[in-house]
Amino acid sequence: MELIAARFRALSEPTRLKLLMALEEGEKNVTELVRLTAGTQTNVSRQLGALVTAGLLARRKSGLSVFYRIADPGIFDLCRHVCASLQKRITQESEIFKAHS
Repeated sequence: MELIAARFRALSEPTRLKLLMALEEGEKNVTELVRLTAGTQTNVSRQLGALVTAGLLARRKSGLSVFYRIADPGIFDLCRHVCASLQKRITQESEIFKAHS
């Protein structure tokens, strides 16, 4: 149970989700990820470290650059499932709101 809770904790920060989405297309370095997420280098680096620790990302050094990639592509199945569930809920709530308006 602790491992499952740790996985969900790793996904509980919006910047981490942005980083995962940015890496879905392929490996990127920290500079690219800062630009794509509009975060600060300090925060992006911290969040990348948390995702590596959680086993969701892998990293490699090339010269002075550090590149990150998805280590567990199954994470996108979970994200798609959660997004679909949220979309269904939003649609249902919208229909209820329209019926009472």
